[in-house]
Amino acid sequence: MEIQGKIKFIDETKEYGSNGFRKREMVVTTEEQYPQHILVEFIQDKTELLNNFQVGQDVKVSINLRGREWVNPQGETKYFNSIQGWRIEAQSANAQNAEAAPIPPLDAFEPANDLNEDEHDDLPF
Repeated sequence: MEIQGKIKFIDETKEYGSNGFRKREMVVTTEEQYPQHILVEFIQDKTELLNNFQVGQDVKVSINLRGREWVNPQGETKYFNSIQGWRIEAQSANAQNAEAAPIPPLDAFEPANDLNEDEHDDLPF
């Protein structure tokens, strides 16, 4: 899955516990009628992917949705979701807004004048 938008926030890398688990979070604001502020987390070596990006930059982020179950001490089951990024690409504003070049009409092409119908052609049609 992918999300596209503008970087609103990039946090510093945080390390948890003695096992060296690292996590870095960012917020991407989508550009649609009702913009959404999506929190995306990058973990372990993927935290370094954010080093070359800054707030305000247009990006496309490849993500995985993660879900987990947890049973609290009272025996109640809780569910948690997270969005994990695994790739991020800069998007130029021109590339997002550019329209495909129109195809010229057939009458815009001039007919060939040097066509010799006696020559053998190996085209299959």
